[in-house]
Amino acid sequence: MTARAGAPAVPDDSGLVEPGRGGGLGEVFRRRYLLKLIVRRELRARYQGSLLGLGWSYVRPAAHFAVFFFVAGIFLGMSRHVEHFPIFMFSALVLVSFFNETLINTTHSVLGNAPLVRKVYLPRELFPVASLLVSCVHLLPGLAIVLTVAVAWGWAPSAAAIGSALLGFALVAVLGIGLGLICSALHVFYRDTDKVVDIATLFVTWSVPMIYPWTVVRDTAPAWALELYLSNPLAVGVLLFERAFWWPTTDGAFAFPPGLTRDALVLLGLAVLLLGAGQLVFARLQRRFAEEL
Repeated sequence: MTARAGAPAVPDDSGLVEPGRGGGLGEVFRRRYLLKLIVRRELRARYQGSLLGLGWSYVRPAAHFAVFFFVAGIFLGMSRHVEHFPIFMFSALVLVSFFNETLINTTHSVLGNAPLVRKVYLPRELFPVASLLVSCVHLLPGLAIVLTVAVAWGWAPSAAAIGSALLGFALVAVLGIGLGLICSALHVFYRDTDKVVDIATLFVTWSVPMIYPWTVVRDTAPAWALELYLSNPLAVGVLLFERAFWWPTTDGAFAFPPGLTRDALVLLGLAVLLLGAGQLVFARLQRRFAEEL
């Protein structure tokens, strides 16, 4: 309807968004340029004044590898029991480190950007997603080292190997961002959430077949404990990475759990449901972020 002559113009507020509400993760990807700026800002802030810069992304996994290799591989003798133990362990280590970094950094992401949250409206999910992408950047050097060692031991690309790696990564990444959305929102209200997350990540190393093969659990634990162990998405993701990078370099005698790919797809579906639940929790709590911060 056309406004009458002389009548005051009615402002069009159809494009405005009520504070604390937004389009969720969908809006994040519609604002990819802003997401890229936040990722770049996080990387610059993390390595500001550093001599090596992103070079620390190579030093850190190498240091972790050295510690675990000498303790588990040499002192505990796992190198004598697992063929090509260094690539077995390191293929798992890069994925475990990626998950731990994702969960820790996403937990701090909203609180660490409190000035932006208080002063500027933007999709708050940008911060956990940016932390996930920063973790992906740090994953790449570790993967480069894994591939270099694997190729030196005879690894060759195949559809099965690449598919296993992509499925394992997708499972762990979706799980990490789903938990990260929940933890980042809770951390705004309960500042000891990060302490709980730090303690939880300590158990991750021992809850996956990284410094021992899954057959150790199969041969020593009761059946119910093995079922519980193999229902852990992180353990399944690690097994997929080992099947992708380590197993092709061996004689092929090692047996993975039956139905590994099927179980991974089921767990990936559950991780997507967790991501949806995390988005709902985040959306509900973010309405009070500004006043809490």
